[in-house]
Amino acid sequence: MELLHYVNSLLPTDPIVLQIEESIQRAGLPSMSVPQMIGRLLTTLVRLKGCESALEIGTFVGYSGICIARGLSHTGRLTTLEERELHANLARRHFNLAGVADKIDVVIGHAADSLKRMCEEERQFDFFFIDADKTSYPEYLIWATRLAKKGAILVADNVLAKGRAADFDNHNPTPVAIRRFNECLLHHEQWQATLLPAYDGIAIAEFSG
Repeated sequence: MELLHYVNSLLPTDPIVLQIEESIQRAGLPSMSVPQMIGRLLTTLVRLKGCESALEIGTFVGYSGICIARGLSHTGRLTTLEERELHANLARRHFNLAGVADKIDVVIGHAADSLKRMCEEERQFDFFFIDADKTSYPEYLIWATRLAKKGAILVADNVLAKGRAADFDNHNPTPVAIRRFNECLLHHEQWQATLLPAYDGIAIAEFSG
């Protein structure tokens, strides 16, 4: 049995995953939600760190946001940024179905504009999840550094870009940006980071301030 298949087979069924998959199919959207195991990782990291203020860049239809919210305390809040109104509306529906809507603020608009506004408002977060436009990952790291509380955790998905990040002859925008993000994060003076080659690659870092 393939190792990944074995690991996934151990997971009990999460009812909200089935509902989200049905919604994605009805809306004619691609299946881009994080795998359930990564969702569990998000919940675990948020809970272990005792995070109170989380920021997600890239809502899609809400599954990763649900997983983050599940790890928050009863007073914790997640702000999630989504550019497309269709995705945001589906996410709100799924947040309600999962019983976490009261912990989540959905912000619609271009992520860079929202992040700039948050910096101007001097907001700070103790957890970040980046899973949006891959070509903007280096920019998102800059914003996260400005918005991070000391000890904040950052998680970024798809940091292998389906293997293209390791192909240095591939100069297309996505693998170039992902390589730049990985190099900046792993060598950043303020982030202590590691990169796990699981699924499509997961980066995890802690902000030292």
